[in-house]
Amino acid sequence: MTAAAWRLADDGPAPETGPQPPARSGSTTRRMLVVAAIVALTLLGAGGFAVANGAAALLPERPEGCDQPDRTVQLYAVELPRDGNQIRLGYGLTPETASYPGPTMEMTEGECLAVTLHNQVPAATLEQLRTDPTHPLGVSLHVHGVKYTQLSDGTVQSYSYVPPGQSRTYTWYAKKRDRTAGTPGTAGYWWYHDHVVGGPHGTKGIGSGLFGGLVVRRPGDLRPDRTYMTVFGDQQSINLRRGAAADTCDQENPQPGPTCIVAKKGERVEFIVVGIGNDMHTFHVHGHSWADTRTGVVNGTNAEADQVPTVDNKTLGPGDSFGVQIVAGDSVGPGHWMIHCHMQFHSDAGMYTTMHVLDENGNMPPGGEHDHATAGAATAPAGAAPAGGGAAPAGSGAAAHQHN
Repeated sequence: MTAAAWRLADDGPAPETGPQPPARSGSTTRRMLVVAAIVALTLLGAGGFAVANGAAALLPERPEGCDQPDRTVQLYAVELPRDGNQIRLGYGLTPETASYPGPTMEMTEGECLAVTLHNQVPAATLEQLRTDPTHPLGVSLHVHGVKYTQLSDGTVQSYSYVPPGQSRTYTWYAKKRDRTAGTPGTAGYWWYHDHVVGGPHGTKGIGSGLFGGLVVRRPGDLRPDRTYMTVFGDQQSINLRRGAAADTCDQENPQPGPTCIVAKKGERVEFIVVGIGNDMHTFHVHGHSWADTRTGVVNGTNAEADQVPTVDNKTLGPGDSFGVQIVAGDSVGPGHWMIHCHMQFHSDAGMYTTMHVLDENGNMPPGGEHDHATAGAATAPAGAAPAGGGAAPAGSGAAAHQHN
């Protein structure tokens, strides 16, 4: 910031660099001082804001309605083992539990959440992903759906990113629905992701695995037994994987995770579905259907319910997100139920996985064995769009409500 940028009309004559504005009144001068202070925000340490010359920061730290965070979460961005020569990054509630997708966060409307992101990705790795040598090195946290100020935008443009080895706190506010004002609130199925790695849009960060899910509920919403995240992306990928690599459930001892979608018959299963990259997809589940509503379930009177379509296939564009709740095995029993994109050449190329519905005793039904030598059973190339299934939401009872 140059001294000229701070010059006001009544500070004395301005440099002769072109036409000069007329002298301003005292009130206008004060307004210009505020504007100048905002423009003078400069990058410090962990990508934080401060105002030049020690003036107090003028941008709000928290969105309106969030006086103090109700909860805090520690989130880590780390480098994971590579898939061949493909760099893989992930978010985790601890460095040891980082994955792609990262942990599923859960909020209730009216709640304010402070998420501190610790960047443990080596600078050398971020350098390899950088597409422009002048672009800064760092990671960030950009969220969809909820409210935040510019300080929590998670972009280079707002200097709200985290350089290697540093930390930064982002504040999210799940605003309530306001019927009087006509505002819809923030309840829904959303996602968060990097917006900095590689370039100003975080394309390399998302393509390497820096993404996760966010569910915002209203009081009274039906709670699922299990939540999975499936992000459909470029290169015909689900969770940055294709074919048999997208479903690694062990037939004897299946463990829920990003590549093992499993539930007992009768359990309520929730999917956070996200589209990434440049292609259109559809999300289709065999043997199951859901109401095309915010939650995937039907409430209200019979007349109201009759207006809600029942679907088993839904179109998904880049950046789109929606939620699905189904009862595993409802009327169809245990089995191995395919999940895939119904654009035929996408599923032919490996854009499919399986929901394994166990019997009431937790036994795997017959069939469904994997042929890991199948063509197309590969990890998606670097830069492919993601998908996921996170860990238990911070502060939730994971034993009763598993997020995988």
